[in-house]
Amino acid sequence: MASALIRPIDDSDDKLVRFMVAKANMESLAAANRRALYSPLYIAVWLALSAAFIEFMDWYPKPHYGFLGYLQPLPGFATIFVPLMFAVDWINRPYFEDLTQAALRAPDMRASIKAHYSRSPASGFWIVEYGDKFVGLIAIDASTEDDSTKRPEAKTTATIRHFYVQEPYPAAGIQDDLLSHAVNHCFNKSTTVQQIKAPDSPLVPYARKSLKEAGFILEKTTETVGLFRWKLGMRSLQREKRKA
Repeated sequence: MASALIRPIDDSDDKLVRFMVAKANMESLAAANRRALYSPLYIAVWLALSAAFIEFMDWYPKPHYGFLGYLQPLPGFATIFVPLMFAVDWINRPYFEDLTQAALRAPDMRASIKAHYSRSPASGFWIVEYGDKFVGLIAIDASTEDDSTKRPEAKTTATIRHFYVQEPYPAAGIQDDLLSHAVNHCFNKSTTVQQIKAPDSPLVPYARKSLKEAGFILEKTTETVGLFRWKLGMRSLQREKRKA
């Protein structure tokens, strides 16, 4: 019987990892679209525009046509729903495409991913598999130099750059094991690292829940994205606060 296995990344995984990093960001787009479509504001706008369109087309129910006469307004609701759905995606998509491009152009994705995460013993990139099926990944970067600021104090901070588990596996809680594995590796391999930072998003609820349960505290909001201005943030876990 197959069992889940967490293993370090290999050079042969580069193409798979880049694809999954892009997929993870675009799944956030899908989540943003779903939340928008189910929001009271969207439903109110849809119903109001549909009512106006049905009035314009004179598609209100006509009982003298029998049962089918009561179905006459339905095409009006569908006619408005479809363009509104595409409008939501059109507004949301640029934000998440920018996030995807930024992730794929980051220093850890430019050349050998394995080489980048081998620069520090506390760094690591792991893939979790179930038999021969890809389940998820996590990457923690504890390089001694911050890629953006090159500040000396960056030596004390590691960053979770990627954290993704694909459906339907989050329901099994594999993300908790993956996060625990990465956090323990980082703190055990380096006495210098005093905190680990991780991005936070309301559009990735399984990751947010896992981070919160592991003791990661929300530090700040980094940016807002999408039609409803969802707040992305940064969480951190101090060495002395990590859970055993």
